[in-house]
Amino acid sequence: MKTLTSGEIAEYCDVNLRTVIRWLESGKLKGFKLPGRGNNRVLINDFIDFLERHNMPIPDSLKPEASPLILIVDDEMPVAKSIQRVARRAGYDTLIATGGFQAGMMLSQHSPRVMTLDLSMPGMDGYSVLQYTREQESQRGLKIIVISALDDASLAKAKDLGADATLTKPFSNHDLTQLFEEFMQA
Repeated sequence: MKTLTSGEIAEYCDVNLRTVIRWLESGKLKGFKLPGRGNNRVLINDFIDFLERHNMPIPDSLKPEASPLILIVDDEMPVAKSIQRVARRAGYDTLIATGGFQAGMMLSQHSPRVMTLDLSMPGMDGYSVLQYTREQESQRGLKIIVISALDDASLAKAKDLGADATLTKPFSNHDLTQLFEEFMQA
């Protein structure tokens, strides 16, 4: 349970120490007092929540480290398993989501570094997932590889919406592995 002092928060936010104390006293910033001397402490997660609520930048040193995890989003399980085999052979951990809503939940819970995404899915299609993901501040560093059997215009639309790369089904295992390696280094 890592905490920050009022002084550390003042430095991160480039404000006066008294400003941080006012944030704490007014309840804008969640914190607690240490027994005895009464010094304030704030949990790092509470500080990050405060920064996000007030549209303030999160210092790089406090950003959670993205795991070398790949989220595979495809409603066709044989295709998802095929992508999973390629990723595991390359040494990466994987999760599979069979729909857009499930993908959204997994993104918020696991913070993968790369997501593969099918465009044609029932319910929330790949375009919607792509748009939603790119609107999320917490997913800014996520690399998205669209893997679809749709035509070139559909793949171009996915690129316009924020996909980092596209592959057509059937895809080359070698091409997919190269993209994984490139995006894991980024």
